[in-house]
Amino acid sequence: MTETVFLYVTAPNSETAARIGRTLVEENLAACVNIHGEMRSVYEWEGKVEIGIETPLIVKTTAGRASAARDRIIMLHPHEVPCVAALPVSAEGSNAAFLEWIAETTSA
Repeated sequence: MTETVFLYVTAPNSETAARIGRTLVEENLAACVNIHGEMRSVYEWEGKVEIGIETPLIVKTTAGRASAARDRIIMLHPHEVPCVAALPVSAEGSNAAFLEWIAETTSA
């Protein structure tokens, strides 16, 4: 079975999140992208503590497509250093049919 990866991404707003998600699915870099409601983030940037609003995404892809998906997200993202973190998904405890759907949907 193909290894599944979820990419955790934050976007500056829901419009950017939707544009990124749609592009990834259209280009078969992701089987599905979950776009969550806005959240408040506290972070340090350029020596100052910032509080901002972000929209989180979970990109469902395969290990084989994760690097290409990451590169496309970075290309589409307006931030200088966008959050893109790969989280491996364990087949143990996961729905095998769901993982297979991700693999089939993202095959080029």
